[in-house]
Amino acid sequence: MTTTRDREEQADPRVRRTKAALRATLIELVQHRDLSRISVADVAERAGISRSTFYDHYRDVHELAAAACTAMIDELIDAIPGRAAPGPAGVPSDTLMTFFAHLAEHAGLYRSVLGPQGSARVMDHLRHRATVTVYANRTGAGLLDRAADIPHDVPAAFTAGALLSVATDWLRRGCPCPPAEMAALTRPLLVALYRDDI
Repeated sequence: MTTTRDREEQADPRVRRTKAALRATLIELVQHRDLSRISVADVAERAGISRSTFYDHYRDVHELAAAACTAMIDELIDAIPGRAAPGPAGVPSDTLMTFFAHLAEHAGLYRSVLGPQGSARVMDHLRHRATVTVYANRTGAGLLDRAADIPHDVPAAFTAGALLSVATDWLRRGCPCPPAEMAALTRPLLVALYRDDI
């Protein structure tokens, strides 16, 4: 839900610039060290702002990480397969490839925020958005708000959790095989899950 304060902040170009600088700084920092080793002071100093200015916008580094990752997470989530355009065996072949290619392109960031020293809040944020998207794709609900509350849907939760688990393991191992191979390995599992549903 968008609050009056959120709308005011979105309208203020200074706030947008500060938040953009903080997000960009965090994304740069997680390329070189684990999220758990990044402090508010690290981000504020690198972004050229005071710690109090940081706290005007975010409670902590984890909240900033969720905000910094949201646009990238939404790109990633958009690549999760659904029932809209099935390929020969029922699961769109290009969406899985896009999903793993996106992960590979931003592997440093995702490895940092989703790995063992990452952020439980970012992981939960990603899992929820993935579950909503899978639910919308599976049911044809067409939900536009990825933060929406949806009915409990076991196949959607299972698919989102399985994809994120496979992706996290692949990232943790340094992406040992190319995205096309990951898509080929994952596709039959999704086909089996949705055999009667697609």
